[in-house]
Amino acid sequence: MAKYITFFSYSSDAVKGMIHHPSDRAAAATALVESLGGTVEAFYWMQGQHDGFLITELPDSASGAALVAAVASTGAIGNLETHELFDHDQQSAIVAAAKKALEAYVPPN
Repeated sequence: MAKYITFFSYSSDAVKGMIHHPSDRAAAATALVESLGGTVEAFYWMQGQHDGFLITELPDSASGAALVAAVASTGAIGNLETHELFDHDQQSAIVAAAKKALEAYVPPN
């Protein structure tokens, strides 16, 4: 399974709703991820450019895209940014593949 980190920022209407009608957002996120065949590793709120982040394991990139599409369609999240995460072994394979690809690449003049 692929691992992803998704940064999110709630819309002002969503924040207003959470203040007046609190709910367990981690449980909602977990239900969504599990419906796609994945698991949630972490769900945190934070300060800064984004309101929080979610680390998930999903079966494939189509599942990752479906998660983002489903959430974005609700309008509750004003900003979503998702990145696939790579562990040490995957990073080594990426570097090896890049080296091989570089041997075939001819940069533009």
